[in-house]
Amino acid sequence: MPAPRPVPPDEHPIPRSARPAHHPVGPGGDAHDRSTFHFLDHEGRTLLVAGLGVHHGPGPGSADADAYAYAHATLTRGTGVLAVRARDTLGEDRTRQQVGPLRFDVLEPLHRLRLTCDDEFLSYDLQWEAAFPAVEEPHHTPFRDGRLFPQARRFVQAGTCHGVVRTGDGEEIRVERGRWTATRDRSRDAHPVPRQAPGQAGEGHRPRGFPWLWMAIRFDDRFVALTAQQDADGYRSLDEALHITERGPDRRLGRARVDVAYREGTRAPVSAVVHLDGGRIEAEVLLSGPPTVGTGRPRPARDGRHTGGQGRRGGVDRHAYDLTDPSVTAPAAYEVTGHTARFAWDGRVGYGIFEHGGFGRPTSSGSTGQEAL
Repeated sequence: MPAPRPVPPDEHPIPRSARPAHHPVGPGGDAHDRSTFHFLDHEGRTLLVAGLGVHHGPGPGSADADAYAYAHATLTRGTGVLAVRARDTLGEDRTRQQVGPLRFDVLEPLHRLRLTCDDEFLSYDLQWEAAFPAVEEPHHTPFRDGRLFPQARRFVQAGTCHGVVRTGDGEEIRVERGRWTATRDRSRDAHPVPRQAPGQAGEGHRPRGFPWLWMAIRFDDRFVALTAQQDADGYRSLDEALHITERGPDRRLGRARVDVAYREGTRAPVSAVVHLDGGRIEAEVLLSGPPTVGTGRPRPARDGRHTGGQGRRGGVDRHAYDLTDPSVTAPAAYEVTGHTARFAWDGRVGYGIFEHGGFGRPTSSGSTGQEAL
């Protein structure tokens, strides 16, 4: 039986309810509806992450209701990051996905999209084309002691890409089919607000820690989507690995066992082995792109959350970051980080995203720097 598939309207941030589309769905809280694209070259030199979404709920540092659209683009080259992000008033036309200089155009739903950024600091014009059908991940509804923590639902897809990226100092990067891979995820999530409602997560009640792993791997003839979240006691609230082809039926690959090797003295992964019913997938980390650097997410950052112009409506922020600066990278130790990676499985070589986070005590570790999930 195939995994659930999204439909064309899922390309747009349109809530589903009996009310008009500009009203959020659900009991309230901090709700997001967003798309994120990862464009990566196969040499491990470049990662471009582009995201655009809408937010409903309390504003940063405030209990007052707020609604806005936000977008960001980060270009990682070696240890340098260029970032552009913007925020603006949430309009009523949800099919027009543009915030400041950043724009997503749906050319053919679930098959072709054009992403552009028209800014002197960082610009690009890229076309993404689906290589495999989009697939929905399991509904993420983590509970702890009867309390609901952030819940989410998203679909994931892998494709090819082509176009050009330009930096403000005149560098031009050609994005070519066959030399680059692009993955995307489209998510809707709701975060309980402290003291908002009985039984929901609040101040003084936080998970004790958990390992998280999310992988989106494009091989020439197949796509592998893996999601695993495990609490500090070893219970998995998310656990799915799917093998997807262009025409054949989806195949579940069973419970994944993952052995991660870290850089000595850190939680920065350098490689991993994923054991599945269909064999083992070996991952080699190529380049890291912490989402805390430049995007303003997933939690308030020192230079603003989801915001441009320090929170101004219609504002745009531009920043350059140095990943060798501890003050820049320190927050990444407490968040999930997306890594570009080269994967090997059954004689095939693929490329994609190895998203990893290790929080709290590891399930097993030692002087070898190994950890199992």
